[in-house]
Amino acid sequence: MPSAAQSSPEDLADSFVSQVLQWGAHVRRDLPWRRTRDPWAVLVSELMLQQTQVDRVIPKYLAFLDRFPTVVSCADSSVGEVLKLWAGLGYNRRAKNLHLCAVQIVDRHDGLIPSRLDDLLQLAGVGPYTARAVSAFAFEHDVAVVDTNVGRILARRLGHSLSAREVQAAADQVAPEGQGWAWNQSMLDLGALVCTKRNPKCETCPASTGCSWRGVGVDPAVGSAGVSGKQSTFEGSDRQGRGRLVQALRSGPVDADEIATVMGWPTDPERAQRVAFDLVAEGLAQVVAADGDPTKEVRFVLPS
Repeated sequence: MPSAAQSSPEDLADSFVSQVLQWGAHVRRDLPWRRTRDPWAVLVSELMLQQTQVDRVIPKYLAFLDRFPTVVSCADSSVGEVLKLWAGLGYNRRAKNLHLCAVQIVDRHDGLIPSRLDDLLQLAGVGPYTARAVSAFAFEHDVAVVDTNVGRILARRLGHSLSAREVQAAADQVAPEGQGWAWNQSMLDLGALVCTKRNPKCETCPASTGCSWRGVGVDPAVGSAGVSGKQSTFEGSDRQGRGRLVQALRSGPVDADEIATVMGWPTDPERAQRVAFDLVAEGLAQVVAADGDPTKEVRFVLPS
C-alpha cells in the first residue's frame, strides 16, 4: 500500500487551526468538567479520565466532587475513603495518587493548586499531559495538551511517525495564542469523535484539506509517540486480581486465607499472596490482625 505524503510542522497552516476551532465551537461535547475553571475539579477529571472512557467517568466525577468538593476535604480524608469512591474506574493507583496529590497541595501550596507547569509536575500522579491539561483547562494558559488523540491527529496530518519530542513540538507550534482552552478541547474532541483510532471519519473531518494521510496507505499514527497501542490481556492478569481484591476490600476486611479465592486464583495462593502484598507495598491495602488480636489470622483492609 502507498505511504502517506510527508510534511513538517511548519506546514501546519493557519487554516488548520481555524477549521478545528470553528468545528469545535459547534460540535464540542458538553461535559461537566468543561463547565468549570475550578482547578481542583479539573484535576479530578483529568486523573479520572486517564485510560477510562468519558461515559464511565461522568457519574463518578460528580459523586466524587459531591463528597470531596475541595482539595482540603480530600486531603483530610483517608486513602481508603478515596478508593471507595473510585469503584468502577479501575487503575486504583490513580486514586491513591489523587489523595497524595491533595495532601501535597495542602502542605506545599496552602491548599491552592499551582498554575505553573513546574509546580504541577511535582505533584503525585501528574505527568506532562495532566500538568498541561490543568494549566489549559483551569487557568486557560496557552499550552498545548498532547494525549493519544492529539498525537494521532498530528502524525496523520504530517504523514509520518513522530517521537515524543516531535509531537509536543508540533503541538506547541500550532497552538493559537489566546485560545488555549478552546483549542485543546477541540483537538481532544476531534481525535475522540472524528480522527479515531479505528474507522476514522475522514470524509467528515473539518480539517481533511491539507491532511497528509486521509485514510490512504499505512497509518502514520501507528507506533507514533503518545498514540496508544494494543493493551495487554486483562483476563487472568495480575491487574485483574488486584482489582478484584480492592473491590472486595471496599465492602470490608478480607481474611488472608480468602484472598486467593477473592482474586480468582483459588489454586494459586502463592500468586495471590505476592500480588496482595504488592498492593500493601503500594499503599493500596493494609494488613491488620483480625479483631485487633495479634495472635489471630491477619486480614487485608483498605488503608486508613
